[in-house]
Amino acid sequence: MASPRAAMVLAAGLGKRMAPITNTIPKPLVKVAGKPLIDWGLDALEKAGVERAIVNTHYLADQMDVHLAERKAPAILVSDERDELLDSAGGIVKALAQIGTEPFYVVNADTFWIDGARPNLVLLAEGWDDARMDMLLMIATKDQSTGYDGRGDFHMSTEGRLSRLGPGETSPYIYAGAAILHPRIFAGAPAGKASLNRYFDEAIAADRLYGLSMDGLWLTVGTPAAIGDAEAAIALQEKNG
Repeated sequence: MASPRAAMVLAAGLGKRMAPITNTIPKPLVKVAGKPLIDWGLDALEKAGVERAIVNTHYLADQMDVHLAERKAPAILVSDERDELLDSAGGIVKALAQIGTEPFYVVNADTFWIDGARPNLVLLAEGWDDARMDMLLMIATKDQSTGYDGRGDFHMSTEGRLSRLGPGETSPYIYAGAAILHPRIFAGAPAGKASLNRYFDEAIAADRLYGLSMDGLWLTVGTPAAIGDAEAAIALQEKNG
């Protein structure tokens, strides 16, 4: 398919693990290698041809409004969650009218990546199969990531089909904070707080959750200590071309 023209950027979280930095600024505005976290994602969306990005805001939302107003492309639409933090799926449901009826990108504002030979968001669009998929997640492995120390997120088959880990199981496969979703999965969803994990599970049950291995380096910056690791990885990547 053609690359999605709309994206949802999940930027409303409290960023508590990033304290004390986030005592005074929202996590999406924390700088890594001189660039606010959210701009790494927005730049990737612009590169992939996205025309409009819906950004949800909650914590220190006034600062987010000022920063986002300076953005030229993609066009920014703010989904204001000052009154109630709606979690990942709840934020998407609130913004569905702005997202539209076609498949769209979802990007977490606090994780980002360095592309390999081709942009990963373009690779996601090329990997989308509407007949088989409701959700296609960008997947990193532990050996191509920094700042991650978990047990993995999913098992992934050779065809890209994703399934949950069982108790005590580990996996090299990590959800890398970017995906393509079809808005049909939210049909009839009530307004209010909801997690995307529920929709992951529903897609797994319907055999319609897939992953695509990313090309490049994935960086997650969850704590102040992780900033230095990410910046060192960026510097090394730039040095090596």
